[in-house]
Amino acid sequence: MALQDARDQVDRAFTREDPRGLSFENAFGGAPSIFRRRYTKDLAGYDLAVTGVPFDQAVTHRPGARFGPRAIREASALQPFDPPYGWDYSPLDEFAVADYGDVGFDYAKVADFPGALRDHVRGILLQGAGCIAMGGDHYVSFPILQAHAEKYGPLALIQFDAHSDTWPDDDMDRIDHGTMFYKAVKTGVIDPERSVQVGIRTVNPDTLGVTTIDARAVHEAAPGEIAARIKQVVGDRPCYLTFDIDALDPAFAPGTGTPVWGGLSSGQAAAILRDLAGIDLVGGDVVEVSPPYDTTGATAIAGAHVVMELICLWGWTRRAG
Repeated sequence: MALQDARDQVDRAFTREDPRGLSFENAFGGAPSIFRRRYTKDLAGYDLAVTGVPFDQAVTHRPGARFGPRAIREASALQPFDPPYGWDYSPLDEFAVADYGDVGFDYAKVADFPGALRDHVRGILLQGAGCIAMGGDHYVSFPILQAHAEKYGPLALIQFDAHSDTWPDDDMDRIDHGTMFYKAVKTGVIDPERSVQVGIRTVNPDTLGVTTIDARAVHEAAPGEIAARIKQVVGDRPCYLTFDIDALDPAFAPGTGTPVWGGLSSGQAAAILRDLAGIDLVGGDVVEVSPPYDTTGATAIAGAHVVMELICLWGWTRRAG
């Protein structure tokens, strides 16, 4: 069956008619979309939209994450042949998932970008679909969180990261990928008492009340224990999960702007994410994939797998039965 489909399927990003189902288009050919889903701005009949945010003008070191969404889409072509391992259900069969394309913005008017991204995500949520985003640098999480908080109220945040990104900055107009969660706490977008950061391994004395599970704590515990601690903090609050790819050690994800040694392995991250099944995930993102610093493609591969895990988590509490 798969062989026959590979002969018949091509450019499913444009020709797919059924929004559900696995895909068998040759991984090395065709127009890349996320998991061979159809590109569309019309979300009638769709459950979830995956969108790209190719913005990296808030970085403090190495740019290049603007190329992340394109690289993640290409890397994802290896995944839609089978259901994701370890989940015991097939989200691409069960849910109608769209590739919503990328946010449009004027790169020369950086100050206008946050509003453009907020409106972009609002447009998805107003159509009744969930939203998973692919960055871009980590600043992009802030406008996306704002759009989600408008719908769901203050959110629990689950943040996988090498950095806390809560350095003080009371200038709400500054666009910086190291201060946006400070602003999210101070403006009530996220509830710090229900939020947790995982994989941290840089110094920031003020946690703003957010629970920190640093990288060493992850290494010294079983993944299931870490997931249980995260779920205890989050509780039943609607939550948003942001995965900065630099949460992974540079050995697993070298293509990122601010790499820090001592991070999580891909295996640890995968196990923790799968053991988070049951959280009330309303949205999420993967950010800071910077292909110019990765000659192997490993970082984009990791990013594509994180997108799939986010889809699985989003769908777990919404699946049939």
